[in-house]
Amino acid sequence: MDFFTAMRTSASGLTVQRARMNVTASNLANVDTTAPNGEVGYKRRAAVVHAVPLQQTFGEILGDQIHEQTHSAEITEIAEVEGERLEFQPDHPHADADGYVHKPDISVIQEMVDMVTASRGYEANVTTMQALKSMANQAISIGER
Repeated sequence: MDFFTAMRTSASGLTVQRARMNVTASNLANVDTTAPNGEVGYKRRAAVVHAVPLQQTFGEILGDQIHEQTHSAEITEIAEVEGERLEFQPDHPHADADGYVHKPDISVIQEMVDMVTASRGYEANVTTMQALKSMANQAISIGER
């Protein structure tokens, strides 16, 4: 695999992990969001990630074997996850007729785990990019000697 293919793969990982962190931050910010009339004001969101073949150049499209197996990642959609949790708060202005407030089904613990996972993935891709940059600089310096 050449430097540019490795960098494109790592860059796609950075993009995906950043998007995952943004989605998680949005979920955490809206954990107690309510809406009037027994509706859910916010639905938990999840990033849907897919692998896509890295075929950018004409040579890669012609069928270089390694490029057929090399994939990058991309977010194909930000999906809303169905579900809600009910809290009995009869004095709340958004409580339904039975006194329940409808809130999004967001687990702070699960969201924090997702945030740490995305953060570690981002750090791993940054480390990969730094290593690739270092290898490219060393390769250039070989030619200068």
